[in-house]
Amino acid sequence: MERYSGNPNAAAALVEPNQVHRDVYINQDVYKLEMQHVFTNAWVFVGHESQTAAKGDYFATQIGDQPVIQVRHKADDIHVLYNRCPHKGTKIVIDRQGNTGKFFRCPYHAWSFKTDGCLLAIPLKKGYEGTDLEKTASGKGMKAVGAVKNHRGFIFARLAEEGISFEEFFGDSLSSIDNMVDRSPEGRLEVVGPPLRYMHHCNWKMLVENQTDTCHPMVAHESSAGTAIKLYEELDLPEGAPKPPAMEIIAPFMSPYEFFEGMGIRTWPNGHGHTGVNHSIHSDYTKIEGYFEAMKAAYGEEKAKAILDENRHNTVYFPNIMVKGPIQQLRVFIPLAANRTVVESYIYRLVGAPDELTARTAMYNRMINAPTSIVGHDDLEMYERAQEGLQSDGMEWVNIQRLLEEDEDFTEEAVHNGTTERQMRNQFNAWAKFMTYELATQEAAE
Repeated sequence: MERYSGNPNAAAALVEPNQVHRDVYINQDVYKLEMQHVFTNAWVFVGHESQTAAKGDYFATQIGDQPVIQVRHKADDIHVLYNRCPHKGTKIVIDRQGNTGKFFRCPYHAWSFKTDGCLLAIPLKKGYEGTDLEKTASGKGMKAVGAVKNHRGFIFARLAEEGISFEEFFGDSLSSIDNMVDRSPEGRLEVVGPPLRYMHHCNWKMLVENQTDTCHPMVAHESSAGTAIKLYEELDLPEGAPKPPAMEIIAPFMSPYEFFEGMGIRTWPNGHGHTGVNHSIHSDYTKIEGYFEAMKAAYGEEKAKAILDENRHNTVYFPNIMVKGPIQQLRVFIPLAANRTVVESYIYRLVGAPDELTARTAMYNRMINAPTSIVGHDDLEMYERAQEGLQSDGMEWVNIQRLLEEDEDFTEEAVHNGTTERQMRNQFNAWAKFMTYELATQEAAE
């Protein structure tokens, strides 16, 4: 195979309609191209506005391999800046979250900047007289990313100065975020505490694919969910006894193939899609007292019922987040190398809803996504086995052709059998598109 360094076209050729080459997971040069192109040209999740609620509040994270700061400049104005001083490159903040007051101050030479990034002051500024510092990039202050969009409290950014618009990139896929926010009687969410965070020694795309892989739960999770069900049944509780919340959460992971086939998968253009078109593992949770009444008072009975009857399972927003609307969770898969990914799992509070809903969401997060979880480690073992297995020279290609259709079109929304691998193919179609986005744009202009 051709080496990929500096050659996004060669990397894009690793994606075929029914398979992808192993190098998309294991090759470090491909990883570097992803950071330069996919994570630069796509719209990438940064954070939630509640993490920077007051003026001067900041939240430090990264887009691909680029360190950035989400900061509240004014009451209704959030900026996303590169986390580096324009003088010597020193990181401006190293704390994950905090309040910087009215300005940022570099800890190295004390250059200071307004919270929108503009240069505020330089010690001994007379030393730059006559040097035309103001005409340089450094003289303009901290650099902002190419574009920022706040959609109902969720902050997204595009690193590239020019490119696909937010509306075109996401289209109708935003309905999953909208439904999650609408589940609040006040139409607002708040991040609850820091995320659960742990390292995976595997490629980030393995985690993204797994969010809509419905043929693995009853197999990979038999050791955890299957064991929990067996032990629960051995208790021989009276018929009709209420099921504990923990069992409501874990038991559906062992649902049969037919359940997941009937669940359905919807795909949207640009790599977005969700499981749970018709039902999901969250469909039969016990109702929380007082919640529907609060929703009905806020929206009216018909709309409240429509909002709560939407039980989407996992919605993947390309390239690297998943949201669960029914339990107000977001997971972000942060790539660190071809074989290293940090996973952050956030939970949100439905403002105006009973606290029991937040408690259930927190329980789900601990049981399924924590470093100490009993379910997430089933997946982790599979990812790491795959990362090791793909080093084998026995076969170079990874198969993604389950329920493949001839001449699949990913430019339109589609709904299919819940065990299709179409969403994986949709993601790789988007991966190849944004890997070569600048080249395609240049050719179209010519």
